[in-house]
Amino acid sequence: MIKINLLPHREERRKQRKQAFVGMLVLSAILGFAIVLAGGGYFAAQISNQNQRNDFIKAENRKLDEQIKEIAMLKQEIEALKARQQAVEDLQSDRNQPVYLMDELVKQVPEGVYLRAFKQEGQRVALNGYAQSNERISELLRNLGNHSPWLERPDLVEIRSAVVGQGKDSKRVFDFTVNVGIKRPRDKEAAAANSGSDAAAQAKSKQL
Repeated sequence: MIKINLLPHREERRKQRKQAFVGMLVLSAILGFAIVLAGGGYFAAQISNQNQRNDFIKAENRKLDEQIKEIAMLKQEIEALKARQQAVEDLQSDRNQPVYLMDELVKQVPEGVYLRAFKQEGQRVALNGYAQSNERISELLRNLGNHSPWLERPDLVEIRSAVVGQGKDSKRVFDFTVNVGIKRPRDKEAAAANSGSDAAAQAKSKQL
């Protein structure tokens, strides 16, 4: 006996396939949403961590800026204290300058030169006097510039012919004005240190 299936099996298969396809689509959508959600959460966590790091770095930078400002203020205060200390030392050393000046003028003024006045302004002294000749003035300038440990940078301001005395006792001389600088003790020490370093460098260069 032959059995014939009269049910619409083809439509049933199509229906089953369609249901399976829809199920796969739903499952894929769920999996895609889960992946997107997990990826979004991961990236959100990474962004949050990076923001926290950035906030920490910004806070540390602000602290460093404050510390830099404090260091700058401390440096300014130290420089101000050094300047005050140097001013006090200069005042103490300047009290002895008239003694050094008078002593050096006695040593460095050559014969044939007569000083009649001098005036100090800061670290410069204006010397006024008479000289028998221009050579005597040149010798005075050389002595003040090269042979004095306390005087430096002499500058001839003015020189003119003049007559001293009256009648038979009158003499023709040269009236001059010279400016010269006075060294402070610290200037002498710095000059000595520089000359010592230069001598050491020259000796080393000769050895090489």
